[in-house]
Amino acid sequence: METAVFIIGKLVGAMLRVETWLVAFALLSLLAQIRGRKGLAHGLTAALLGGLVVLAVFPIGAAILRPLEATFPADPPLAQVRGIILLGGAEDMAASRHWGGAQLGAAGERLMAVAELARRFPEARVIVTGGGGRLRDVGGVGLSEAQVAAAFLERHGVFSSRMVLEGQSRTTAENARRSLVDVRPADGDTWVLVTSAFHMPRAVQSFRAAGWTGLVPYPVDYRSGTVGDGIGWDLAKNLDLLNIALKEWAGRLAYRLLQR
Repeated sequence: METAVFIIGKLVGAMLRVETWLVAFALLSLLAQIRGRKGLAHGLTAALLGGLVVLAVFPIGAAILRPLEATFPADPPLAQVRGIILLGGAEDMAASRHWGGAQLGAAGERLMAVAELARRFPEARVIVTGGGGRLRDVGGVGLSEAQVAAAFLERHGVFSSRMVLEGQSRTTAENARRSLVDVRPADGDTWVLVTSAFHMPRAVQSFRAAGWTGLVPYPVDYRSGTVGDGIGWDLAKNLDLLNIALKEWAGRLAYRLLQR
């Protein structure tokens, strides 16, 4: 069941990506041209070009992400922390496999935040969770996100004896369930959950559904800003933010329907 949900989620995610629709428009335009329907071809081409210009100029994705990132306050007050939970996804797994070491992606602030929290609360356990999120990881992963993250944290002063690695999960829901089994938190303990701000609402939803209590959301890696600051010419960045926003909103809805 979990594998089926994982595969379906990846396929739906691919269909939701903006570039999938851009390619579809380009293909339809080409087919219309081949069939001699020049008016339709010109209309599709104009729509494609107009869409690209709008995406390049306006930070639509940032605007859609902003409500997710505003769900929980940044830098919440903390006291008597029993443990810190790091969700995978900040690691550049392809680069880490090829070059070795702990190579980080755009969400690397997650690991920096956990390293800083570990210094602030030296008695807290550090739960590092994450296997692999690619379709090719269905049959299992070699090098896991948790292993890469743990290597980074060790280099930044977090002793391996404090860490619990969960390197099998492929989704946020699996992160929550597997880490709960590994840790078995006691009632009344405070656990700090660290992930990207846009991902935090879905993560909290999953951890609570799995049975976690005493969670304190600690969002980092904010991506949105004011609309005015985002207006310019950056198609790559705007496409990335829009893809993230569509994935998170769709994932949040799916998790709610599946009670994950």
